[in-house]
Amino acid sequence: MRKIIFQILILLISFNASAQRDFNMQERIKAQKVAFITERLNLTPKEAQQFWPIYNAFENKIQSFRKNDLKKVREAMRRGNLSDKEAQQVLAQFMDVEEKIHQAKKELVKDLQSAISPQKIIKLKSAEDAFNKKLMNILQNRQAKMQEMRQRRMNKNKP
Repeated sequence: MRKIIFQILILLISFNASAQRDFNMQERIKAQKVAFITERLNLTPKEAQQFWPIYNAFENKIQSFRKNDLKKVREAMRRGNLSDKEAQQVLAQFMDVEEKIHQAKKELVKDLQSAISPQKIIKLKSAEDAFNKKLMNILQNRQAKMQEMRQRRMNKNKP
């Protein structure tokens, strides 16, 4: 009995450590995004003070749509073998989420107009795209390095 409890305890501790690493990674990425966008938009302290609460509320709303609403759509898509009726429902759900995201973007632009200039609002999209591209490049480089390390280990273990 003690063995089982010990194994469950180890499993819970390792799960908690993994979740903490993921949370820390998300927080680091978010901090880098804040710095990147602030620099790219050349926000003054006053602008930043007004901009970030608006932008963070938008990001939270979009994240909620993706986490909650799109989760149902992704689950249905993974199941596969949908009937035409089910596929039509999934498409309708997907389009509803896309419409919510579009509306949130329109609200963001409207709300940001009281915080930053129209030129900086336009630069925001460019800055977001550049940050996402930079992040993707970092992830791809890490994956390539991991693959290279695995390949080396495999070659090293061959007789």
